[in-house]
Amino acid sequence: MNGQTHELHVVFGTGAMGAAIMHELITRGKRVRMVNRSGKPALATGSPAGVEFRAADVFNAESALSAAEGATHIYQAAQPEYHEWAEKFPPMQRNILSAAAALDARLIVVENLYMYGDPNGQPIREDLPYRPVAKKGVVRTQMTDELWQAHAKGSVRVVTGRGADFYGPGYMIMGEQVFYPALAGKQANGLFQLDIPHSFTYTVDFGKALVILGEHESAFGQAWHVPTPEPITQRDLISLAFEAAGTTPKIGAINMLMMRIGGLFMPGARETLEMAYEFDKPFVLDSSRFTQKFGMQPTPYRDAIRATVEWFRAYPLEK
Repeated sequence: MNGQTHELHVVFGTGAMGAAIMHELITRGKRVRMVNRSGKPALATGSPAGVEFRAADVFNAESALSAAEGATHIYQAAQPEYHEWAEKFPPMQRNILSAAAALDARLIVVENLYMYGDPNGQPIREDLPYRPVAKKGVVRTQMTDELWQAHAKGSVRVVTGRGADFYGPGYMIMGEQVFYPALAGKQANGLFQLDIPHSFTYTVDFGKALVILGEHESAFGQAWHVPTPEPITQRDLISLAFEAAGTTPKIGAINMLMMRIGGLFMPGARETLEMAYEFDKPFVLDSSRFTQKFGMQPTPYRDAIRATVEWFRAYPLEK
């Protein structure tokens, strides 16, 4: 295949999102290199034939550049721990950006919706202004601004894909919160308000969308909301997980008090508190622009959740 002969697609990050990008690239017959700290396959990726795994310290610019050597396309799907965003995320992404510029590689970046802040229930479209209300939103906005500044200068070609809260094979946050409990017939928990509309993006769709963006020169210099179905309530999404697991639904909610108490012991829980605005009113992503431009439709929730449940069934928690 033409893409196999000269293109090298380098993916930074081997979590659920990096794995989704990798699988889509494999489907398209591309040469793929996965980069993480260990240089070894991760649980989410497995060990697919023909995929190279390379170790790098992405907090070191030279290491990041070396890991990306030869790349024509670079995907930024790596991130530090939630509570380390302010300190570690900007320099990490800056090093990957610098590597892409040095190699004249296309840079395709995974983003979320934090830069928009609280949309107060209105649909979130690409033309909304950036009004972050959380410190992680401020970090995300600063990082996004750096990307567009580099693109505007002509030092690197950048495109970003943005999704809502996501779920899918290998995404352990939702796995531990919803999918493993559903498989075990135990209580699965949503956050705060369970019965208001909320958009969820399937990682497999996200990965496919990022590869599509990387293929189209006309997409660069812009942010795109990746295909995401109509919003669903947390209760209905969790109910679909139990349905796919074949167990009786047991659904609970983690409230603000529980999260505050958990935050005393778990940094991740503490960091979630400032994002509560996403779960106390409708939080709806509009991805129609992407679908109209590229024709890609999102996977229906029932199908995506069935596939996600089957992945977690195949990789049970260690006892």
